[in-house]
Amino acid sequence: MTHGVSDAGVSDASHAGNPVALVAPSGAQTVGVSDFPALTVSQRSVARLAASGRYRAVVASTGGRVALPGAWAGARAARVPLLLWTSLWAHPRSAAHVASLVALRHLYRHADAVVTYGPHVSAYVRERGGRNVHEALQAVDNGFWSAPAQAPEPPGWPAQTGVRFLFVGRDAPEKGLRVLRAAWRASELADATAALVLVGAGPFADSTLRMVGVGAQDAVQVRNFYGAADVLVVPSIATATFREPWGLVVNEAMNQQTTIIASDAVGAAAGGLVRHEHNGLVVPASDAPALAAAMRRLAEDGHLRRRLGAAGSDDVRAYSHDAWARGFSGALESLALSRGR
Repeated sequence: MTHGVSDAGVSDASHAGNPVALVAPSGAQTVGVSDFPALTVSQRSVARLAASGRYRAVVASTGGRVALPGAWAGARAARVPLLLWTSLWAHPRSAAHVASLVALRHLYRHADAVVTYGPHVSAYVRERGGRNVHEALQAVDNGFWSAPAQAPEPPGWPAQTGVRFLFVGRDAPEKGLRVLRAAWRASELADATAALVLVGAGPFADSTLRMVGVGAQDAVQVRNFYGAADVLVVPSIATATFREPWGLVVNEAMNQQTTIIASDAVGAAAGGLVRHEHNGLVVPASDAPALAAAMRRLAEDGHLRRRLGAAGSDDVRAYSHDAWARGFSGALESLALSRGR
């Protein structure tokens, strides 16, 4: 995804001069930008747009085999700064990604500014020669996600459930569902009337283990599940092609004072939002026994659950859209591109 910054600075879509544009290569997501000028183009068109002279700077993410080098080449042709927006804190190990490592190291070192998802990504970038590094804290709409859950209570919880565990995510290897299933079985919590609801990942459901799949849900219903749950489990694992950049489900659930268990392969844990024993529990990725022990611990200690959940609700307030914007504004200001200059 590539952005152009107009003469007005960042996010000034109403400026009478050249408007800010969100340029999304085909296949990229543009969720939440319906009120923002957006173009959907082929990856090969990015270089031409970046070189058009319409923009004072180009912001490019690390996604896109053609779009990223095109954005770089176009920005250099137009002699405007390039800001690299990156979420990587471990380089993928597939053959295609290994081939791109040298080029990406060059971008880390020579981009005019780098904006990252958090301190875990910033450390990774700086180790590879990145300079002028800024952090745009990962955020959700805290107002929406902290609103009271709406009645009726969401479906899926078995009758007479005691402690309610929740997973929210897609069915993909990196989400750690196999580890979660093994840990849930080992915990024997189903025998103690606890239950685990899987939102978005139905194939791993097992009624004999009180694991219930409810499929995909809309945002309001997902919020209701957070509000009804005692614990959200985020058991992501590192794979050859993916390491969880952040995990916004953590932010969402914290807004409902839901206690978090996250693996150390989750960006929100590596990046400092989830802090072990302070506002959640952090366990080693792919370690089913450790995850089972953490779930048992929270099932047996209601005071601990409430303390961690309350701390998370307080801490997530700092991870706001305004904080995210300040991170990007700082990067632009470092290049004398802030609004009004």
